[in-house]
Amino acid sequence: MDQGNVLYYIFSVVRLVLYPFALLYGALMWWRNRMYDSGFFSSVRFSVPVISIGNLSTGGTGKTPHVEYLVRLLQYRYRVATMSRGYKRRTQGFILAGDDANALRIGDEPMQYKLKFPELAVSVAEERMTGIPALLQRRPDIDVILLDDAYQHRSVKAGLNILITDFSRPYYKDHILPFGSLREGRGASRRADIIIVSKCPAGLSATEAGEIRNLIKPAPNQHVFFSGLQYMSPYNFFTGAPLDILKSNVLLVCGIARPEPLQNFLAQLATDVHTLSYKDHHYFVTADLEEIKKTWDNWAVENKVLVTTEKDAARLRLLADKLAAWGITIAVMPIQVVILLGGADLLDSVVMSYVERTIAENNSDFDLDTPVN
Repeated sequence: MDQGNVLYYIFSVVRLVLYPFALLYGALMWWRNRMYDSGFFSSVRFSVPVISIGNLSTGGTGKTPHVEYLVRLLQYRYRVATMSRGYKRRTQGFILAGDDANALRIGDEPMQYKLKFPELAVSVAEERMTGIPALLQRRPDIDVILLDDAYQHRSVKAGLNILITDFSRPYYKDHILPFGSLREGRGASRRADIIIVSKCPAGLSATEAGEIRNLIKPAPNQHVFFSGLQYMSPYNFFTGAPLDILKSNVLLVCGIARPEPLQNFLAQLATDVHTLSYKDHHYFVTADLEEIKKTWDNWAVENKVLVTTEKDAARLRLLADKLAAWGITIAVMPIQVVILLGGADLLDSVVMSYVERTIAENNSDFDLDTPVN
C-alpha cells in the first residue's frame, strides 16, 4: 500500500471514529435551536435595524469583505456600527473602538474595519445581547448595527440574517463537527433571509448558479446570491500610497484560512512568489519576524516586495516600528466583494428596504407613544 492510500485509510478511520461525536453534537445543537424556535429560550429584538452576517461552517467563507460591502452600501445614508466577538483579542467585555484601538484590544478583523472606515462605530462584545445596549448607550445616534459572525448567536433576534457559504465548500455538502466543519446542521440555513455563495469563480455561468440554487433549495422567502472576490490595487503598509507590484518578486506573509486564491492571483502578476503561511488570526511575535527577515535576506533576487493581507496588516501594525527599521517595501493587498450575475441591485434593494422599513416602523411606534401637547 503506497503512502497516499495509507493516509486515506487513516483519514477514513479517524472520520468514522468521530462520527458518533458528530451525532451527539448535532443533537445538542438541534435541541438548542428547538428551544429558541419554541420560545423557551428567549431572543431579544432591538429598536434599531440589526443585520447578522455569519455562516454554518468554521472559518474561511469570506464574512469580513461581505461586512465591508454592507458598510459601503449603508454608510452614506446611515450611521453604521459593527459588533464582533473580537476573536483572539486580549481583552474581555464590551469595547467601543477609539483612537487607541489595536488588534490586541479588539481583534484583527474589527481593527481592519476601524482602519478602513474611520466614521464607522466599531465595537466588540462576546455577548451581543448585552453588548448592543452598551453600544446604544454610548452611541444613541446609531441607525444600523451589523453583527459580524453572529448566525449562531440566537439570543439576539436579528431583523435580517445573511448566511455566507463557500463555493468550494458549500454547507449542503458538509457535515456537522467534528465529522465535518459545520457548527450546526444544514437545516439551520432555513433561518437565513439571504444566502450568499461566496468566492465563486469570475466566470460562473447562470446555468452553474442555477444548479447550485437547486441544491440549496431556498424557501420562497429566501434570496440566493453569488459573490466573488476582487483584488484591488495594493498600497504601502506605512504610508497608504498606491504600489505597483507587477513583475516583482513577492514574499507573501499571511495568516489566513485559505491563502491559495491570493497566491494564485499574485502568481499572475509577479515574477515569482514565495509564501510564509501562518495559522488563521496568527499574532506575529519576535520569532516570526526573525523568520520573515531571514527569508527576505536569503532570497537572492532583485525587485523584492513583501506582500500581506489587510487582516494580517491589522496585526502586523503592532510591530510597525520594528518593520519600519528593516527599510523594505511592504504592500497590503485589499479585496472587495463583487456580486455576480447581475444580483447586486436586488441584494442592495433587499438590505436597504429592510433598514428603511424598520426605521420607519420604529419612528411610527415612537410617534404613537409620544403624548400630544
